[in-house]
Amino acid sequence: MKQRTKQALRKRRQQRIRAKISGSEIRPRIAVFRSHQHLYVQFIDDTKGQTLVSASDKELENGTPIEKARQLGLIAAKKAQEKHIAQAVFDRSGYAYHGRVKAIAEGIREGGLQV
Repeated sequence: MKQRTKQALRKRRQQRIRAKISGSEIRPRIAVFRSHQHLYVQFIDDTKGQTLVSASDKELENGTPIEKARQLGLIAAKKAQEKHIAQAVFDRSGYAYHGRVKAIAEGIREGGLQV
């Protein structure tokens, strides 16, 4: 019988989510990647297969992981607004909408984007 690892289960959740949402130039998809040490955010136009804006918490210096995630959301929202993006679709990439992932989404909303 096939073993179900955490990574395999997350990949299945990610595929289910990705089947329901996609990004366009007007309303791009916000893809979140969470490694052990860092967070990465990309605004992706799925029609062209192109990344419009990207940001990571490597740009930040101090704070707790949750504070860094919220600041990352604010930075990503600022960069997106410079590219004239006002709305986006949030893709949590199979991660639970909790903790750092939730803080990113809240930071993006605080930055003025409609998510």
